[in-house]
Amino acid sequence: MERVLQYWDDLDDIVGVLYLKADYMRSLALFALATAAICLLQLGGILIALAKPPLAMAIVTILLVTLLYSTATKPLK
Repeated sequence: MERVLQYWDDLDDIVGVLYLKADYMRSLALFALATAAICLLQLGGILIALAKPPLAMAIVTILLVTLLYSTATKPLK
């Protein structure tokens, strides 16, 4: 009977390791996805700035005003 319990314990350990590896892979995939999204946004901004500088300046101005507004209206903790 004790051998069966040892097998169950080993199986439980293997499943736990698999869950830990799956969580690590998920976090690595999310990091890669976020990095790719940031790089693509920067590349898009550069391309817009090269093609139409006034449009790029307007986008930056709108983003800055939005950031200032959200910072000014956020309640203090």
